[in-house]
Amino acid sequence: MGHLSDRRKARMAVLEILYQLEMSGYPLEKILTESLYSERYQPLSDFARRLLDGVIAHTSKIEALIEDNAEKWAVSRMPLVDLNVMRLAVYELVFEPDIPTNVSINEAVELARVFGGQDSAKFVNGVLGKIAVESKGGKVE
Repeated sequence: MGHLSDRRKARMAVLEILYQLEMSGYPLEKILTESLYSERYQPLSDFARRLLDGVIAHTSKIEALIEDNAEKWAVSRMPLVDLNVMRLAVYELVFEPDIPTNVSINEAVELARVFGGQDSAKFVNGVLGKIAVESKGGKVE
């Protein structure tokens, strides 16, 4: 159980930092060096840092996948929590072959349920389900 909770904590830290990036406009290094995120996620684990760097490095590809699979929803109009939950999960689905697909989706749905709005979990699950089918076996380096 400890392993899962560490990974969940890492995902929560990444979500918070992605949200901070967008809301504050600060560069990532300022957020990290000045610890402008919740103390309960400090210090940032290696896993969290890998996810964070991966999401940031591949944002355009990730957002293209989200937009292609979120019918009638532009990324720019999505609630920020939902978008960041999906950015994180899509990064895992496409770029982290060691993380099982169902784990990435279940974690994302749980985060959406906790931090998002009333329909977030359903929305996130639907979009990620389509992306998972599309990228099945198509992990990229």
